[in-house]
Amino acid sequence: MIPRRDVTLRCDVGTFPAATSRRTFLRQTGAGVVAASLPRTLRAGQADNALRIGLIGCGQRGRWFYERANYVCDPDRRRLAIAAEKAGVDSAHATTDLRHILDDKEIDAVVIAAPDHWHAPAAIMACEAGKHVYVEKPCSHNFREAQLLLEAARRNKVVVQHGTQQRSRAFTIEAIQMLRDGVIGDVLIAKAWNIQQRSNIGHVQPSAPPSEVDYDIWVGPAEMVPFQANRFHDHWHWWYNFGTGDIGNDGAHELDYARWGLGADTLPSKVVALGGKYFHDDDQQFPDTATCVFEYPGDGVTGSQKQLIFEMRLWSRNYPLNCDSGVEFFGTKGKMFLSKRGKLQVIGERNEVIVEKKVEKSSQPLEHLDDFLDAIRTGRRPNADILEAFHSVAPIHLANIALRVGRSLEFDPEKQAIVGDSAAQQLLSRTYRSDGHWATPQGV
Repeated sequence: MIPRRDVTLRCDVGTFPAATSRRTFLRQTGAGVVAASLPRTLRAGQADNALRIGLIGCGQRGRWFYERANYVCDPDRRRLAIAAEKAGVDSAHATTDLRHILDDKEIDAVVIAAPDHWHAPAAIMACEAGKHVYVEKPCSHNFREAQLLLEAARRNKVVVQHGTQQRSRAFTIEAIQMLRDGVIGDVLIAKAWNIQQRSNIGHVQPSAPPSEVDYDIWVGPAEMVPFQANRFHDHWHWWYNFGTGDIGNDGAHELDYARWGLGADTLPSKVVALGGKYFHDDDQQFPDTATCVFEYPGDGVTGSQKQLIFEMRLWSRNYPLNCDSGVEFFGTKGKMFLSKRGKLQVIGERNEVIVEKKVEKSSQPLEHLDDFLDAIRTGRRPNADILEAFHSVAPIHLANIALRVGRSLEFDPEKQAIVGDSAAQQLLSRTYRSDGHWATPQGV
């Protein structure tokens, strides 16, 4: 790797820092939207249509953004070449090192579609470089990184959009508004699911990385482990070092719009998660089966409590309501079924069908990107602002922790800390490269 100045400071990784109270944390991160904290807009004199975008990560998710990119980055030179051709950029604007993009003063925003372990480190560096950020879901590999990303976004007054595209889809927005308008009364419970048949990744031994891949950059700030084919492209999701399992992968969408419709605008106080590898005999570390329950206490008064349930089975095609993913909202006067597959049904308190609707799939990633770009131009918050992302990825990380330690968790939303369980508390963060990588976030 060519020597370069660090864009962000390194720090020693040690004991997880004392938790900041939620009140102080939200005040510091500008959760209260006032004029002084709104995102910075375009450079002076810049035309609205001249936003220049850097794409970091050119794989399965990154391909959606090829034609919008002015600069592309990927440690796999084969993927990089494909992205550069599709984007129509020259070799000077195709790189394996994301710092080239962050140093380019002509780049206004970046799309981060790299593996999960790169999401927050790259996004934080981009915020510090004054770039607006569209970061794919989940926005962080762990809870602490989500805190740091929210802080960095507010401190630098940049737009950060989370890749939970349902937030920009008219069909879903209209359904959530129906809930807000009381179509099923007060919503007390949301039940989300991700049911599908994932493939077995097998048992594989370490080997040399492909010649076209800069594996050191690919691993980045994560712990260095030998290359292994079934924890690389498409399979990194299932390893603690790089991914967040399918709860953080496909489940991130359902948990986001489930929490949105439920109206749970804070962090849960109790987490119960049961599951494990019930089906796949292979190397993956995350469960293929899980049932997770999150309780939101509200103000403690009867009627303010809410419950979010998430079910995952990665070995079945027996879908609830004939849909592989979706959410059921249970209210005091009925029930709503909503799916990102474009399905909606509202049932009244006497089980009568009130609304039934199905729409065709739309180009959600590009709609969501357009919302991001408009937020930059106007200085408003985007539909999936980083604060919403922070609240939506917290259940993902807490569920994964509960599954790893094998017990329920009590979580203090004010202190943003796990109560009475030091082993679980340590998993709110992660272990980084022992040699102090240049992308390790400050304050981890």
